[in-house]
Amino acid sequence: MIEYHGPQKKILVVDDEQSTIVYLETLLQDNDYETASAHNGAEGLEKIISEKPDLVLLDINMPEQSGIRLYRNLREKPEFASIPVIIVTAVTGWGGDPEEFHKFISTRKKVPPPEGFVPKPIVRESLLKTIADILLAKPK
Repeated sequence: MIEYHGPQKKILVVDDEQSTIVYLETLLQDNDYETASAHNGAEGLEKIISEKPDLVLLDINMPEQSGIRLYRNLREKPEFASIPVIIVTAVTGWGGDPEEFHKFISTRKKVPPPEGFVPKPIVRESLLKTIADILLAKPK
């Protein structure tokens, strides 16, 4: 498994389920990441502005502003376009196949695909590897 061993990075968790936020923040903090959280897309955008995270874990189905809309807003604003985003969602497409949803979200014409996709239920090792790979690849 690839592990990230650099300066502490801040990860913003945007999810409307409090139990998911607690789980992800605990997992990330146990692996030496700093965390912040938001419960919907509108709050997520506020936190991105105030916290300036190194990476965002983003759910899709949320009140007030969906994860898709927040993602599109981030990619359209030059000051946020370089923040990597990992979609973490139970929305897995047709027949529950996460690969189908990943293909769908990665082929949208208006915005580039997210840097990562992790279906729920979350496999810890897979999520941590995806995060480490993205943070290691991100230009300084």
